[in-house]
Amino acid sequence: MITADQILGRDALLAATGHHPYARNALWGGHEARGWRRDGAVGWLLPPEQGPAGGALGAAGEALDVFVSLVGDGTLHAGQWLHLPRTAPEEVAGRLTVARLDEWDFLWTTTPPPPQPEEERVVRLTEADHPALAALIEESFPTSTSRPGDPRVVDWYGIRDGDRLVACGEDRSRGDIGFLAGLTVAPDRRGRGLGAALTAGMTRALFARYDHVALGVFTDNLGAIRLYRRLGYTGTEPRTSVHLG
Repeated sequence: MITADQILGRDALLAATGHHPYARNALWGGHEARGWRRDGAVGWLLPPEQGPAGGALGAAGEALDVFVSLVGDGTLHAGQWLHLPRTAPEEVAGRLTVARLDEWDFLWTTTPPPPQPEEERVVRLTEADHPALAALIEESFPTSTSRPGDPRVVDWYGIRDGDRLVACGEDRSRGDIGFLAGLTVAPDRRGRGLGAALTAGMTRALFARYDHVALGVFTDNLGAIRLYRRLGYTGTEPRTSVHLG
């Protein structure tokens, strides 16, 4: 591996990042994390059960250098995910074998959102709602990475129109950061403010337990980004995720 200062444990890594919200979310399981600091970048490796194999904050070029070295020495291998600081796709592809590359933003807020019309319709769902959840996700968000029964989901929230579930989202919080994921609205109910109501209601619910609430959004989803900004998600950490081929 190229020269880098070694860092062991979640507490030390968080201190090295200045307790950055992204690091607080990524390093949720804590004590087995090991990482490094190199010329303006701080990165880490995580056990397989904690999801992505590695991540980093700070200088993109320095982070890429270290991960290229870790692939070269066999520490990282095909099939694993890395979450890098935003890095030009051509630079990543020139140095790593890439099966998939995604550009997205980690957004966060430290204040509850302004009240939204119909936010009071947002409710916590139960196991009895799982069939309706599965049907809604298949209809409105079939590329979602989770479904009812996914152990990563703490709670499901939704909005009903009579007996029909028309919007849903996941509380996928971990560690000490609240995290929203998988927010979707039935195609025939879009454009009516339900996305804003769902996001605001879930954000407010998570603020009962956390001092930061975050979510991820692909950079080309401009409508969602405008909505999240309006609801107070102004903290931004641009990310490039790489699935090693």
